[in-house]
Amino acid sequence: MALVASLVDWAFRLYEFLILLRVLFSWIRPDPYNPFVRIVHQLTDPIMEPLRRVIPPMGMLDISPIIALILLSIIQGLVVGFLVGVR
Repeated sequence: MALVASLVDWAFRLYEFLILLRVLFSWIRPDPYNPFVRIVHQLTDPIMEPLRRVIPPMGMLDISPIIALILLSIIQGLVVGFLVGVR
């Protein structure tokens, strides 16, 4: 079960990294037609878009990535903790 917990933990960390990449992309404005940029947006849209509909921007600051990272961290802790506790 430790292998499954490690894989799930790795998947959460990878998704968190993708969200951070998306934030970086919003600062540097890469070509939106770049395949890598499109993949990052397609993979992170399922969590970012619903949060953006619920959380209004604070002036020029979009806090939805911060909320997404916090929620993912909480869910990661619960899921991985559950998997490690299961024997």
